[in-house]
Amino acid sequence: MSEPLVIAVEAERPRAVIGWLRDPLTWVVALLLALAMALPHSQSFFGAMFPDQQLPVYLQEPFIALLWQHLELVVVSSAVAAVVGTGLGVAVTRPGGFAFAPLAHTLASAGQTFPPIAVLALAVPMVGFGELPALIALALYGLLPVLQGTLSGLGSVPRGAIVSARAMGMSARQVLRQVEMPLALPVWVAGVRTSVIINVGTAAIASTVGAKTLGSPIIVGLSGFNTAYVLQGAILVGMLAVAVDLAFERLARRVAWQA
Repeated sequence: MSEPLVIAVEAERPRAVIGWLRDPLTWVVALLLALAMALPHSQSFFGAMFPDQQLPVYLQEPFIALLWQHLELVVVSSAVAAVVGTGLGVAVTRPGGFAFAPLAHTLASAGQTFPPIAVLALAVPMVGFGELPALIALALYGLLPVLQGTLSGLGSVPRGAIVSARAMGMSARQVLRQVEMPLALPVWVAGVRTSVIINVGTAAIASTVGAKTLGSPIIVGLSGFNTAYVLQGAILVGMLAVAVDLAFERLARRVAWQA
């Protein structure tokens, strides 16, 4: 590596560090992790806030472990929802699936009115308690925003771009991969963003069926009339949702810039 190039690289490092420190996502993630590790040692603080509670801090499971389990549940279920929702959206916009497009639009529009707790209640009799019914419920509930984002994104692609691509000799698969999907990507990302944010909050409810998540202290607090537990779980769930939203905001800006 030449000396001028080395000097340029060295000069860029401080700028990268400054930009990283100015990023709100960095501070939100750092604060989230710090709180998850510090909450088990905050008895004096919550004891002063809730003097009537004999056990003011949730200690049944480490908060940091609940955070990772919550995040794992959201990532896996959201990945399944993204793959299935995108596949369905693409299928009904192809010539062979046009007949099912109205049904897909109806499901995508009306599906969010179905309560997530009802999805969990339907999953438990089939597969029992634990993480599996939570994964099934979250994947199903997160499917609809992805499907809607895929349908809206592909529907917003200019007809002229598709006609021009076909006139250049592209096959239907090439048109989809090289023209339609890149142009639909910003709207698709918005649908996935909505799906993941919904799952971050809904995963807390999954603790009602035995899944270990940040909803565990909330559920235990509600059942035991312990507001401190509810507050501790809610703070971490809220901060995780903010961190995920900031990450998707950065991704959306990058996608929009590339588009």
